Amino acid sequence: MMTKGSRILVLVAALALGLVYVLPVWRIDLEAPQYPEGLGVVIRINTIVGAKEHDLRSINNLNHYIGMKKIEPESIPELEIMPVLIGAFILLAALTAALGRRKALYGFTGLFLAFAVAGMVDFWLWNYDYGHDLDQENAIIKIPGMSYQPPLIGSRQILNFRANSWPAAGGWILIGAGSLFAGLAFAEFRRGRRGSGNPPAALAGIALAAALSQAACADPQPRAIAYGADTCEACRMTLASEGHGTEAVTTTGRTYVFDSIECLASWLGGLDDPGSVHSVWVTDYSNRPELVRAEDAWFLAGASLPSPMGLGLMAFARREDRDGAVHGFGGRPLDWNGVRALVAERWPGGRPGHGGHAETLAPGSATPAQDSAPGTEADTAAAAHVH
Repeated sequence: MMTKGSRILVLVAALALGLVYVLPVWRIDLEAPQYPEGLGVVIRINTIVGAKEHDLRSINNLNHYIGMKKIEPESIPELEIMPVLIGAFILLAALTAALGRRKALYGFTGLFLAFAVAGMVDFWLWNYDYGHDLDQENAIIKIPGMSYQPPLIGSRQILNFRANSWPAAGGWILIGAGSLFAGLAFAEFRRGRRGSGNPPAALAGIALAAALSQAACADPQPRAIAYGADTCEACRMTLASEGHGTEAVTTTGRTYVFDSIECLASWLGGLDDPGSVHSVWVTDYSNRPELVRAEDAWFLAGASLPSPMGLGLMAFARREDRDGAVHGFGGRPLDWNGVRALVAERWPGGRPGHGGHAETLAPGSATPAQDSAPGTEADTAAAAHVH
């Protein structure tokens, strides 16, 4: 027989599955320079809607230009089947908890994991069909051999769009429930083999650890910055200086790219919902174009080598590299909180108007510093010094 704790956890997971009826399961976001607010679709167990009011219509209009089929929720049979399947699994999980038999848990867990695998395969095939089965004859934009399949999970560049596909709240509940069932089945199997009356504390924790494992593996990450092509989310300038690019990654996996540390900090300061940002990243100036979390970076303000928007900010992954730059170029060491405070002080109304640069903080500077493109003498000297 299953332990009382295992039966309770199976029942809790069964009740949690009921939240999938009200929470979105998956989300696909599209970002491009011509859509500064982005576009997106939200997939629920019984329908597909736009992330914003008119997003689905806008995406269908874009699909028409490249010959993709319209996304019509009523024509997708899986959206009719999913509510029934989820309801069946809730009942089966509750029955498994009530029976309390290990074999029932093993069978239910295998069935649920098979459902999860089949669901992901079906989702991939659905994406494949939409991205490859094109009406080339009536398409306005025709690129031979081009496909438009979004990723199953993660990010992918499609023409000038960046497609980000990640589980939403309901999806994480399904992933967590499946991991919990698997962890409990493993713990009960081990307990049964030993013939012990009660599982050790370590095995009891396996179920909880398993519930978080897949979420940790799918942690949203930054993408490589496309210098010369990406546009700054804050100032709309094309990124040119490889040592200064930055990124913000949202909890849904969407990435926002910036041409400087100050643009990133200013953008963050103006957000209505700071909690939507999962992580922020800056370029390690001594190891370009590698990115490092802003909270872990070492910053320098006021160096004689300016940053693109003029506040003279640079970031380094290692303290010794930052300190070497201080000795070579002067300036003031800062942490990430200090950088945000500095930008808020220097740009109290937000980013200066397009085309203007704020004065640098370089000691002895008599005039505002100008942008330095990659390969200039200043860049070369700085790179040689910090290395």
